[in-house]
Amino acid sequence: MLDIGAIHRAEYELDTDRPGKASAAEPVVIAEAPGRIHYLGEHGEPKAGLYLSSAIDRHIQVAVSARKDNSLRFFAADLGERKRTTLINLKYKREDRWANYIKVAIHIFAEMGYPVKGLNFTVCGDIPQQIGLASSSAMEVAAAAALRSFLKVSMNDKELIRRLGLAQEIFYGKDSASVDYLILLSARKDHFVLADEVSGEVQLIKSPFSRYKVLIMDSRVPRMGVDEELKQRRQKIKKGLELLSQNREGASFREFAALDLVESMGNLPEEIRRRSMHVVQELRRVADAADALSRADMPSLIRLIFHSHESLRDLYEVSCPEIDWLVKRAQETEGVFGSRMTGQGFGGCTYTFIRDKALEDYAKRLEEYERIFGFRPVSYEVKIATGARVLAGRK
Repeated sequence: MLDIGAIHRAEYELDTDRPGKASAAEPVVIAEAPGRIHYLGEHGEPKAGLYLSSAIDRHIQVAVSARKDNSLRFFAADLGERKRTTLINLKYKREDRWANYIKVAIHIFAEMGYPVKGLNFTVCGDIPQQIGLASSSAMEVAAAAALRSFLKVSMNDKELIRRLGLAQEIFYGKDSASVDYLILLSARKDHFVLADEVSGEVQLIKSPFSRYKVLIMDSRVPRMGVDEELKQRRQKIKKGLELLSQNREGASFREFAALDLVESMGNLPEEIRRRSMHVVQELRRVADAADALSRADMPSLIRLIFHSHESLRDLYEVSCPEIDWLVKRAQETEGVFGSRMTGQGFGGCTYTFIRDKALEDYAKRLEEYERIFGFRPVSYEVKIATGARVLAGRK
C-alpha cells in the first residue's frame, strides 16, 4: 500500500489558498480498518442477524491533521481526487462520493462538541470495491478511529459503533451497517467473528484454516436493480414473520430457529415460505458452524457452507448462473474446503477455502468461464486479519 503519511505531508505541505504559508500538517494521525467477509448469515432478518465473518488483510487507511483555517480538505491518493467543504456545510453531497464516508465520522465528533475546525484528510486503500467486502464501512471506521485518537476522545468501541450508526443514518437516510462496524472493530488475526446484531456482542473463534488460503473470486457480472430485488425479499421476510408470529410485537425469527417449521411454513404463500425458510435455516447454520469451528469439525463445516449456498440459490434466490458455476467448480476441485457466494448477490463474488496445491487446478477449471459467460473473473488471495487500529500518532 502507499506510504500515506508521506503522501499526506506532501499534499498539505503548502496551503494552496495561502501561497507560501505552511499548513499545519503535523501532527498526523493515521488509522486503518480492514475489509470483511461474511461467510454465513447474510440475507437474514434485518436488524436481527447472526453472522459468521472475519476481517481480511485488505485495508483502508485514513490520515488526519489540523489546518490553520476552517476548511475541511479530502484527498484520495489512489484516485488523485480532491474534495473540500466546511463544518457549516457538512452534509451528504452526491458529487463528493467517497468523501461522504469521512464526513460521517466528522459528524460524530462535531455533534459531541469537540473542537473540529480545519482538518486535512488523506485516504488510500486496497480493498476491492463494490463486491461486498465493506470498503465503505472500512473508510468510516478508519476515519472515526483516526479522529478519536487525534482529538483525544475517551470513547469505547461500543459507543463509537452506536454513534457511527446514527451518523450514517442521518447522512444517507437509511439503516446503517452497524454489524460491519462491530466486526471491523472486534476482529482479530486468525479468528472468525460470530457477531450478534441484536445484542452487539461478538465471540472470537480460532480459525482452523492455517493451511488454507481464502480466495475471493469476483465474477464481474454486471449488477443492475439489486437494491429493488433485495427490498422485495426483505418485505417477504417481514410478512413471513408477521404470519408466523400472528403479528406479535417484538417477534423475531430467532424464536423459530430451534423449531421444526416445515409444517407450519407449509401454510405460508410459496414465495414467503421460501424466503422465511432460508432465514430460519441460516440462523441454525451460523450457530452450528460456530460449534463446528470450536471443535475443528471440518466435515460438518463443509456441509454447512455448501448448504448455505444452495439455500441462497434455491430459497432466497439471490445467486446467479455465473456464481453457481464458480462454486460448483470449486466443489469439484481436490484441496478445496468450502465455497459460497458472499455479498448482496446477483453477481458479486464467492469465497473459497483452498490449499496452495489446489490453486493451479482451480485456475484451469476457470479457463472456460470467460468463454461461457463472456466475463473474466478476478481473484484475490486474502488472510484472516485483525481489526481497526491506529498506526501512527496519538493512541
